[in-house]
Amino acid sequence: MAFVLTHLVPGDPAVANLGDRASSDPVAVRLYREHFGLDKPLPVQYVVYLGNLLHGDLGESEQSRRAVSTDLAEYIPATAELAITSMVLASLLGLTLGVIAALNRNKATDQIIRVVSLAGMSTPQFWLALVALYVFFYKLSWAPGSGRLDAVVLPPPHLTGLFTIDSLAAGQYDVFVNSLQHLILPACVLAAFNMGLFTRFTRSAVLEVLENDYVRTARAKGLPELTVVFRHILRAASPPILTVVGLAFGNVMTGTVLVENIFSWPGIGQYSYRSATALDLPAIVGVMLFVAIVYILINMFVDILYGVLDPRIRVA
Repeated sequence: MAFVLTHLVPGDPAVANLGDRASSDPVAVRLYREHFGLDKPLPVQYVVYLGNLLHGDLGESEQSRRAVSTDLAEYIPATAELAITSMVLASLLGLTLGVIAALNRNKATDQIIRVVSLAGMSTPQFWLALVALYVFFYKLSWAPGSGRLDAVVLPPPHLTGLFTIDSLAAGQYDVFVNSLQHLILPACVLAAFNMGLFTRFTRSAVLEVLENDYVRTARAKGLPELTVVFRHILRAASPPILTVVGLAFGNVMTGTVLVENIFSWPGIGQYSYRSATALDLPAIVGVMLFVAIVYILINMFVDILYGVLDPRIRVA
């Protein structure tokens, strides 16, 4: 499906990549099509691509002239670092605020939290990113403007591709601080929507559990409120929350195009944007396959966690 859809997109990859001057030369266009196999019928192109894919070959990017797998291996860690950081922030804030709102149902605290969560979900990410850059970078100079590191700072030795982890592993604490400073602003922008989403879902899930008999029994036994919340309420309310968190993580891993472009973050979102504008067909298919694999793995991981957290739904 990914292969067919990308080849049905209007436009000529040769013109998009060669430019107006080179694309006016029939010899250059013919050589370009022969090099990337675009001169063959679509079924033949698909058979060749599928054969290469079975050997782990995603093809050669028409833009970077490198293997698509090499490009993905370079850009995915940057997006993963941004996505994981934003999800940690969103989960901590969202779950905490959701529980507090549910325990204070219809009180002033609940109303304030619901307004905050609605604002987080309603604010467009691109607008929030621009405002954050203007306020915290341009006006206050509290955070760097773009990129993963300052121009004068060298990346840490490659271990995972995540600069924060690699710099800590190498003992380069100055690089760690610098990478964290660049990371926090785009991560907070990405976390805003999910924070609101998690708050609302956690509140709803917790409210459904609060009136159950085992919660009243736990409180009647005199258990501390934190024990009741963490061992009885949150554990029972976790399946729907896990589903939302898993889908949100997949969305953050694959849908950061606007934020990455605004913050010049060299991740998969920026790579997919450049590939789409240049009609880089192998790269576009590679990104689509990556998106599909991310959602498959996340859903499988969430299904496994269901059984870990709730023994009632384990399969013998």
